[in-house]
Amino acid sequence: MEAPGFWDAVEVSQQKMKELKSLKSDVETFQALSQQLEDVGTLMEMAEEEQDTSLLEEVEAELDAFEETFEGIRMKTLLSGEYDKDNAILSLHAGAGGTESCDWAAMLYRMFSRWATAKGYEIEVLDSLDGEEAGIKSITFQINGENAYGYLKSEKGVHRLVRISPFNAAGKRQTSFVSCDVMPDIEEDVDIEINEDDIRVDTYRSSGAGGQHINKTSSAIRITHFPTGIVVQCQNERSQHMNRDKAMQMLKAKLYLLKQQENAQKAAGIRGEVTEIGWGNQIRSYVMQPYTMVKDHRTGVETGNVDSVMDGKIDLFINGYLKWLSLKGEANG
Repeated sequence: MEAPGFWDAVEVSQQKMKELKSLKSDVETFQALSQQLEDVGTLMEMAEEEQDTSLLEEVEAELDAFEETFEGIRMKTLLSGEYDKDNAILSLHAGAGGTESCDWAAMLYRMFSRWATAKGYEIEVLDSLDGEEAGIKSITFQINGENAYGYLKSEKGVHRLVRISPFNAAGKRQTSFVSCDVMPDIEEDVDIEINEDDIRVDTYRSSGAGGQHINKTSSAIRITHFPTGIVVQCQNERSQHMNRDKAMQMLKAKLYLLKQQENAQKAAGIRGEVTEIGWGNQIRSYVMQPYTMVKDHRTGVETGNVDSVMDGKIDLFINGYLKWLSLKGEANG
C-alpha cells in the first residue's frame, strides 16, 4: 500500500521533469543560436578576405536561419500567462451558410493540424459533427505540446473566408464564417465551484473513429451550463465516466477564462466581446478571390500567400498577436 501523498509526489516529480526538459531545450536553443551567430561572422570574414561575392548568399541564408531561431526565443519570452505553457483545446463551429461554412471549418481544422504537426505537437479529437453534405459542422480537438495554449490563444474569434464557392454552379463569390474557441487544458483543479442545479448532463451516441463501442453505447457527454449558456462536449474517451470528467474539466476552464475576462473588463471599463458568427466580428479574413490576402484585423499583420497559411504557416499571425498583446499590456500598465 502506497504512503499518503504518494501519487501527489509522483505528479510533482513529473512536473519537475517536464520543467527540466523545457529548460534544457532553452539552453540548447541558445547554444545553437550562439553557434549560428559565430558561423555568420566567420562567413562574412571569409567573403571580405577573399572578395568572394558568392558567399553572400550563404551569409544571407545563415542570417535568415538565425533570425528565425531568435524570433522563436523572443516570442517564448512573451508567454507569461498563467496557463500559456499548457495544452490547448480548440472548438470550431461553422456559421450560417450550410455546406460552404462546413467546408471552411474543415479547412481551418486542416490548417491547425498542419501547424501542430510541424511543431511536433500531438492532436486528439474530443468531439466532432460532420456537415450534412461535406465538411465539419463542429469539432473540438486538443493540441498537446509545450506552450500550445500560449500560442493558439491568438486564434480565438471569428475567421472569415471569401472565395468562389466550389458548391455554387454559378461560380459566385461566397463569404463564410467559422468561430474558433480556444482554452487551456488546465490539469490542476481550478478554483471554480459548479452548482449541480446549474448544469444539465446529456448522454448521446458517439460518432466517428474510436473503437467497437462507437454508435452502440451512449458514452458521449454534453454538459450545458445554464447561467452562462456554455456547452461542452466530449466523446473521445473510452467510457461515459471519463468523458464526463473531461467535459467538466473543459467547463471549469471556460468558466475560469470567463471570470478572468469579466474582471479585466470591469477594471478597464469595457464591454465584452461580440460573439455572433457573422459580419463585422471577424478577427481575421482569408480572401482567395478576386485577390489573395490573409489579414488579421487586430494586429494589421497580412500576407498574400494564402496557400502557405492554409498549409499551417500561421506563425506570423501568432507572433504578431503576442507582440500586439505585449504592447497593449504596456500601454495599460
